[in-house]
Amino acid sequence: MPRRTEKTTALRAAVIADSDTRWKWGALTAHRLTAPVSGAPAQRVEISGLLLRGRATPTPRQLAEVGDVGIPADRVREVTAAEFLHTVRDEGYDVVVLALVGGAVQAMLHGIAALRLPTRPVLVTGYVGVVYEKLTDGLLLRHGADVVLANSRHDARRFRAVYEGVGADASAVTEAALPFLGGEPYRPEPGRDTLVFAAQPSVPENRADRTYLLRRLVEHARLHPRREVLLKLRSRPGEHTTHIEEHPYQRLAERLPGGLPPNFRLVYGHMGEVLDRTDLLVTVSSTAALEALHRRIPTAVLTDLGVREALGNHHFTGSGLLTSFDHLDGGGHPEPDPEWLAGQGVAADGSYPTAYDTARARVTALLARGRLPDPAPYYTPATAPGYLPGILARHHLAPDGHPLPGAAAPREAGRVRTAVREAVRDAARGAYRHGVQRVAPVVRRMGEL
Repeated sequence: MPRRTEKTTALRAAVIADSDTRWKWGALTAHRLTAPVSGAPAQRVEISGLLLRGRATPTPRQLAEVGDVGIPADRVREVTAAEFLHTVRDEGYDVVVLALVGGAVQAMLHGIAALRLPTRPVLVTGYVGVVYEKLTDGLLLRHGADVVLANSRHDARRFRAVYEGVGADASAVTEAALPFLGGEPYRPEPGRDTLVFAAQPSVPENRADRTYLLRRLVEHARLHPRREVLLKLRSRPGEHTTHIEEHPYQRLAERLPGGLPPNFRLVYGHMGEVLDRTDLLVTVSSTAALEALHRRIPTAVLTDLGVREALGNHHFTGSGLLTSFDHLDGGGHPEPDPEWLAGQGVAADGSYPTAYDTARARVTALLARGRLPDPAPYYTPATAPGYLPGILARHHLAPDGHPLPGAAAPREAGRVRTAVREAVRDAARGAYRHGVQRVAPVVRRMGEL
């Protein structure tokens, strides 16, 4: 399909995501990138949503809970990697946002390169939040996209250094910001005192550390009976987010001695709505900290379990936010360092409306080129012969990027057959989640005997 012309009425974009948080990031990023550059006339935009089938494919409840992302439900469907590639070939999108884990991004880049399209879409990728682990691995798996978004000046410098350090083209790195920052600046309300702990599915990972945090949070609620203490959870038991959660706080809370005090509650829902009533945001390293800082909500990053790369709170070194439950129990809260904030893309200074101008201008320039060359990732069968084939195989792609036999897009099935297939998928996904959250921990404990 030819590149969009002046006669075309709409810019066509697609988002493919593999979890609830990446869906939120990808959809909002697509809207920000396809908005007109400052001073340019408005244009009609059509954005479609694709969910990559896998262990963390979001449920309808999770999709509803991430909030309004501006993509109607009838434009969202679940696909395999092969089905996604067929869709890219047939639909003629102008822009595709790859809101996927690094290995999946790499697979899609090679798959799109193998299509040899006469005109291909602009390919955009990036990170959902704080990049605190696997920096080099994750970045090289994203290399080959036309735009690799960095959420801050700090990240942009790091990303370019990694690419340049291995001799890869770093021109795709583009500074922007987290697309879901927003909300009204913090204003205390008389009589309201609400502490929110932003939980993470895999930080910390083990049962003992998660039980410790829950116990300290409950003890804090008992020490401050007039303070409302909310444990903000990402998912309900049996659901998966971006990361596997083996020890859900809901299960741990059921076994906590003494039960839960009346001023302590487990809450779900859109993070922005929870922050509307937050007076102190506490976390280990959640991206919610950046959302809170953007709104100037008092924020604390815990050091109780150490300041460690495995926890991600090392990212907040120099922020002035590091503190402990002992300090919070005593009524204190840290003050953020202005210089640190300026480099982290939270845009608390009011510059957020222009944060995507550079990225929009880059996408516009790429669209204006007409035919773009095929993606050229750093990893190829020549540069990574012992690594790349395994990544592609996980998505049923051959080393040359073409779908493996049997992975081609299926023909349209009848209603009954489709219903049976979806029921089998749901059952398999449920069995996997049960195995992760119930069976695997038991087997691990038995192995430690």
